[in-house]
Parts: sequence; structure tokens; C-alpha cells
Amino acid sequence: MFRLEMPGWIKQKLRKSRVSSIQSIVIWSFSIMIVVAITTVAVLLHEKFSASTERSAFLAARQTVDQVSYNLEDYISGMAGFYRAIEVNMLKNGEWDGQQVDKQLDTLMGSRDDIVSITLFDSGGKLLKNRPAAALRPSANATGQGWFQAAVRVPDHLSFSLPHIQNLYKGSYQWVVSMSKRITVVRDGQPQEVILLVDMNFKQIDELCSRISLGHRGYAYIIDEGAGNIVYHPQQQLIYMGLKSENVEQALVASSDYVEDMNGNKRLITVKSVANIGWKIIGVSYMDDILTSREEVNRYLVRVVAGVLVLVVLVSMLLAMSIVRPIKRMERTMRAVERGNFDVELPVEGPLEVERLSRRFNLMIHKIRQLMKQIVQEQESKRKHELEALQAQINPHFLYNTLNSVVRMAAMSRGEEVVTMITSLSKLFRISLSKGQNVISARDELEHAHHYLVIQQMRFGRKFRFSITATEEAEACMTPKIVLQPLIENAIEHGLEYSVEEGTIDISADVVDGMLVFRIEDNGAGMDSVKAALLLHGASVPDAGREPSATGKGSGVAVRNIHDRIRLYYGAPYGLEFKSELEEGTVVWVRMPAIKEVDDHE
Repeated sequence: MFRLEMPGWIKQKLRKSRVSSIQSIVIWSFSIMIVVAITTVAVLLHEKFSASTERSAFLAARQTVDQVSYNLEDYISGMAGFYRAIEVNMLKNGEWDGQQVDKQLDTLMGSRDDIVSITLFDSGGKLLKNRPAAALRPSANATGQGWFQAAVRVPDHLSFSLPHIQNLYKGSYQWVVSMSKRITVVRDGQPQEVILLVDMNFKQIDELCSRISLGHRGYAYIIDEGAGNIVYHPQQQLIYMGLKSENVEQALVASSDYVEDMNGNKRLITVKSVANIGWKIIGVSYMDDILTSREEVNRYLVRVVAGVLVLVVLVSMLLAMSIVRPIKRMERTMRAVERGNFDVELPVEGPLEVERLSRRFNLMIHKIRQLMKQIVQEQESKRKHELEALQAQINPHFLYNTLNSVVRMAAMSRGEEVVTMITSLSKLFRISLSKGQNVISARDELEHAHHYLVIQQMRFGRKFRFSITATEEAEACMTPKIVLQPLIENAIEHGLEYSVEEGTIDISADVVDGMLVFRIEDNGAGMDSVKAALLLHGASVPDAGREPSATGKGSGVAVRNIHDRIRLYYGAPYGLEFKSELEEGTVVWVRMPAIKEVDDHE
């Protein structure tokens, strides 16, 4: 039986690509699911949005034309009210003469800037009154004007003319719409027929219509419902020149919106009649603009879908990273532990399983650190005890030499010197014991050094002189005990003992930059820079068993022990520093933090 099976090399490629990783699974599954959902929704909403866009375009065209119609009706109504005000003020009781009438007409003229002129004619076309006062053109024929004939034809009815050039007065050629009406008045007890003409600037109507926005190419025009004449058109010049035409006949009989084909362009025609004036507003919207809006909606949907897809991919990647990141961090931390770094800790965050693993890992690392710390503490404690045992040892040779000197002085009846030496020796040992304390004041440490120098000065027959100076601030600081005596002993035995001239040892204590600094300087034989550098590294020099010297004898064990003790108490930045040259002497600086109370290290 034939059976399809995936080739082995494809399986191998998939295993190498790690497609089954958590991050890949989350990214692909989440992305595919959202892509399918969004694509489905986009397809379902596409037609609905397109139809809604088309309906919105039709409704917008209707609302725009209606609004223009309302505005135009409101304007015409205002002009009709203005006409009635002129009629009442000018023809009251048949009186149109006199300063009072002129004043009222001037006031009415000044109240509106769209009124061009106010004129009163008798039934024969004779001028009775006008504002502004101006002479008629000789060729002006009032009775032949359309507005005059319309007023005579329908008495007591306000007629509106088509836009035309005013040609009644000299020097006036404005584009106007005329309002006229034939009125019968009684003057001096006799009835008289008069024609009241008000010319208003067509600019206002033009502005009302030009504000219409029907898509990118749409416009509106006005026709006369009676004769079908075009009252207003935004491309009036093209209409007059025959370069553009409108289907006025269909617009005249239309009672609702319709779509027409004009020169290969489909257009939506919106019709609205203007009440009380006999005009119609025709709105023209090109279907291409509406379809363009529909295409814009489609492009918008495509952009939205594309943006959402990108966002989904990013979110899925972030989600996958948020899930995988703790696991990768755990992997990196474990590698750091493999390299010997136990000062790491995992943040307890992420999925529940990862949090549990992080807690267990942190607990394991904490226990390892505790065990390592315990081992370090045990080693440090062992080192402390060894150093304490070393510092507690009394140099038998020093004690033997001191007592031998006392015996010789007593035999020579030098009682005062015997008392001085024994007193210094007792105080020396009293400070060395310090009631079991390992940290004493700098004042006591300097006193200990003083008594030691007194004993050594008497033993060597005052072969050297010494000085000890200290500031009050330095004396109040604390220091590990017996850090100066080994350094002074080293200066005497290996620096001054072989010197022919009188030796000097100067000791000072001060606080500098928050540090307690002891300075021991001698003018002995000194040593070269190589041996001085080897002292703090514990390196042996020739004739091991003795302190380092200019002669090359001894070792640096005691000096290194002092350096290690200070660093054990206070850390790496502190300790000893040597400066020495052959035949120039040696300077030793002892630095430690300036602490004013007993350190609780022990």
C-alpha cells in the first residue's frame, strides 16, 4: 500500500530551525488567528462601509442644497421685509415728499450695504423719488424694463427679476436683482398708481451659492421655475459662450433627486425649490467623487487591516518574548553560575511555572552562598586567631636583652635608669594586653611606641633620638594594637643599628581625608626600591628569619602581617606604604579609616 511520508531532510531542517520553540508557537499561532479574524471582519464590513459611504454622500448633498435653500429663503425674506419697511415709511398716506421721508430713506439705505438704490416711478415711468439721488440716463426707458412690466402685470405682488446690469443711472453698471411692485396710493384725495423699485446687489446671493461644496467638482446653480432661465451659475461665462450647458428641462419637472448622464459623466442631481420667489436650486454632484470616497474607504480599510496586522505581529512577538524572556534569563543565570559567579539572582516573574523555578533556583543559590560565606568566615576567623596569636607573642630575645640591661644598670648603681626601664617595660606590656581588646585608641598605641623607644634608647646607649607628635583628632581615633612597634623595631635593628651617625626616628599621627595616618621616618641605611616593593607581597629576602633591612637580611613576614591585619579589619584601600632609598632612610605610612569609637569587628 502506498503511503506518503515527509522526507528525512525536511524533518532535520525543522528540528534545526527550532520551529517548535515556545516563542515561535506563540508568534505564529497568535498571528495566524488574528489575521484570519481581521480579514474576515474586513471582508464582511467592506460592502457595508461602501454602501454607507454612498448613502452618506447622497445625504450630504441633500443637506447642503437644503441648507443653501434655507439661507436663500431667509435672505429673500429679509429683503422682502426691508421692502415693506420702505413701502410703509415712504408711501404712508401717499406722501413721498419732504425732508422726513428723505431722512427715513437715508436711514434705511445706511442700514444695509447690499442695497444699491431705491426708486419710485409713476405709472408712466416718470421718476418721482430716488435714493441715492442721481440723474437718470437719457436713454433709460423704465417702462421697457422687465421689472416694470412684471409690477404692472401683477399689481400688489412683489416681483423678483433675474440678475441684470443696472442701467438706469449715469455711471452705474452694477449686477443687481430688482424687487418691484405696483401700488395704488391716495394723494390729495386722488388715487394714484406708483411703481416702487429696490435694486439689491447680486453679490450676496452669489456668495451664498458659491459656498456650496459638493465633492471635489460639484456645484449648485439656480433657475427660474417659470421660464427655465438660469438665475445663477458658478460658470456663467461658459454658459453664455455656449461652452457649457445644463439639462434645465429635466430639472424643471423633477420633484426628487435623480442621476443623469451628461457627456459621459454620471451626475447626482439634487433639486430644491425656493419658496416665495419661484426659483429652484439644482445641486450637481459627480458620481466619480462619490466612488472616489468609496475607494478612499476601501484604502482606509486596507491600511487599517495592514496596521492591525503589523500591530498583531508586534504584540505576538512581545507576548512571546515576555513568556520566553524569563526562561532565557534563567539559562543565562545558570551559565553564569557554571562560570563561578554565585552573586546572581533571578527575578520571580513570568508564568507560574517559571516563578516556581525561579524561587527554587534562588533558594539553591542562596544556600550555596551561605555555605561559601560560612567557609570564608571560618577561614577569616582562623586567620584572625593566627594573627592574634602572633601579635600576642612576646619576643623572648627582646625581653632577655631588656632584663640583661636592667641587671647591668643595677650592678652599676644606676637606679634611676633601672626604674625608668622597668616602668616603661611594665607599661609596654600593660598596653600590649589591653584587657584582651584588639582595638585601642591611637593615643595608647603612640604611648606603647613611646615606651618601646625609651627601652630601646636606653639599651643602645642613646644611639638615636626620637620624636612623637599627634593631633588631638588623631589621638581620639581607634586602631588595631601593636602596629607601630614592629615597624619601629625594624627601623632600629635594620636601619639605625649599623649607622655611624646619630639616628633619628620621627613618628606622627594625623587625620587626612577621613583617614588616620601614622608616619614613621628614620634616617637609617634604607633599602632599594625592589626590596621595598617586595615587603608588602610577603616575599622572602636573603637571610630569612629576620626583618628586611638595607643589608639584605631578614624577611617581610611581620610587615606583611601588619598590612594584612589592617586590610582584614578595614578593607583593601588601607594598609602600609613604603618609600626608601639606600643611604637616605625609610618612610612608612600606615593608613586606616578615622573611627572615633571602638570597632565591633571582634
